[in-house]
Amino acid sequence: MNNIRRQCYKLEHCTYDCHYHVVWTPKYRGKVLSDTYIKQELKRQFKQIARWKGLTIHAWHIGDEHIHLYLSIPPKYSISYVIQILKGKTSGWIKKKTKKFPKGPLWGRGYFVSTVGADRHAVMRYVKNQQHHQVDLEQLKFKLPTK
Repeated sequence: MNNIRRQCYKLEHCTYDCHYHVVWTPKYRGKVLSDTYIKQELKRQFKQIARWKGLTIHAWHIGDEHIHLYLSIPPKYSISYVIQILKGKTSGWIKKKTKKFPKGPLWGRGYFVSTVGADRHAVMRYVKNQQHHQVDLEQLKFKLPTK
């Protein structure tokens, strides 16, 4: 059983725990990210975007030919929107600063995403143990006043 305690985040009108594992690759899948400068600057850009959009990056790996991110995203953003921002902003920066890449998109079109949820058995136990929150329907019935 996993004993890692997860943190819930709060917005004005909700509490959430939305964790995602995301992977994507450069368009031509070569080792185009092997340069240490590019890796450091990608990390800096990811931190900047996370601050800007209120994301939490829990872990990352920038390999020579792919990127892994484990992050929390507020429910006001869709995962596709966050990926669009991450890929779009970093692509523009890398192409402008390094001048190493040909015209056109740097990143491949697709990406992999997986939700990182709570233990499903723990959730099932939690839902089954909610009986103390149920209200007896008989208690809710009331009689209308008679004339």
